[in-house]
Amino acid sequence: MTVTLTDYLQQLISNPALIITTVLTLGVVFVNGWTDAPNAIATCISTRSLSPRISIIMAAIFNFLGVLVMTLLNATVAQTIYNMVDFGGNSHDALVALCAALFSIVLWATAAWWFGIPTSESHALIAGITGAAIALQGGIGGVNPSEWVKVLYGLVLSLLMGFFMGVFVVKTVEFICRGFDRKKTVEVFRYAQIASGAGMAFMHGAQDGQKFMGVFMLSVFLAQGQANATEFVIPMWLIILCSIVMALGTSIGGYRIIKAVGMDMVKLEKYQGFSADMAAVISLFTASVLGLPVSTTHTKTTSIMGVGAAKRITSVNWGVVKEMVIAWVLTFPGCGLLGFLMAWLFMLVF
Repeated sequence: MTVTLTDYLQQLISNPALIITTVLTLGVVFVNGWTDAPNAIATCISTRSLSPRISIIMAAIFNFLGVLVMTLLNATVAQTIYNMVDFGGNSHDALVALCAALFSIVLWATAAWWFGIPTSESHALIAGITGAAIALQGGIGGVNPSEWVKVLYGLVLSLLMGFFMGVFVVKTVEFICRGFDRKKTVEVFRYAQIASGAGMAFMHGAQDGQKFMGVFMLSVFLAQGQANATEFVIPMWLIILCSIVMALGTSIGGYRIIKAVGMDMVKLEKYQGFSADMAAVISLFTASVLGLPVSTTHTKTTSIMGVGAAKRITSVNWGVVKEMVIAWVLTFPGCGLLGFLMAWLFMLVF
C-alpha cells in the first residue's frame, strides 16, 4: 500500500485532520534535524576541521542523501517503527492519540535543546508513540513485543558497539600511523574527518529519516480511516519531503548540542575526531542493514567516549557524560509518560 502525491494533496485539501498530522509530523522531522543532526558534525567543528557554517551545510546535504539512498535500498527501519505499536481500532481516536504523541515529542526535544542536552529523538519518538498507544488501547496490549524488542536490541547495540568500536578504530589508527611524523598527518586527518563527518551525517539521515517516514505513513493512513494497514511502500515524494525538512532543520544548526558533544565531553585531536566518526558510521550502517532502529545520538556520543577512554580514562569529562546518561535514562519513561498523558488529554478534549 502507498499514497501518490496527487491523492495526498487532494486529501490534504479536504481533510483538516490530515493537515494537523502532517504539520506535527514534519515538525518532529524538523526538530530532529535541528537537535539530533548537530551530533554528526560536532567533532568536525571541535577539531576545527571545518567551520560551523560549512559543517552545517555539509550535514544538511548528506542528511538529505542518507534519507534518500538508504530508504531506496532498505526500508526495514521504517517498517519496524510503523508496526511497533497498535493504533488500530477507531481511526479518529487513533489519529488524535498519534497527534498527541507527536506534540509531546516536540515538547521533549525542544526542552532538551534548550538545556543543551543531546537526548535521542529516536527514543523520544519511540517512547512518545508507545505511551500514546497504551493510552489509546487502555493497556500494554497496544505494544507489539516482537517489534519493540528490536528497539532494545538497537539500544544495546548503539551503546556497546559505539564505545568499543571507538576504542578499536582509534587504536587501529594509532597503530598504522605510529611511525609517521604527526605534523604531516594533521592535514591528512583534517580531510579524512571531513569525509567521515559527511558519512556520519549520511547515516543520521539513513536511520532517523526512516523512523519519521514510518510515522508519517501511519498518520496518512489513519487520516484516511485505514487503521489496520500493516504494510506500505514509501513513495518518492515523501522521501524527498522528509529529506528537505530534515535538512532545513539541520541548516538552522544546534550550537548548544555541538558544544556539549564535541567540545565539553572530550577534547579531541583530528585523528581522534576521524576515529569517532568512523566508529559511529560503522555502527549505524550495521544497524541499518539489520533493520534495527538505533539512536544516532547514543552511537556518536559513545564512540567519542570510547576514543577518549582509549587514550586515558580521565580524558573523558564524566560529569558531562553523567548529565547525558541521566537524560537518556529519563527519555523513555519521561517522554512515554508525556505521550500517555497528552493522548489521554487530547482524546478527552477532541
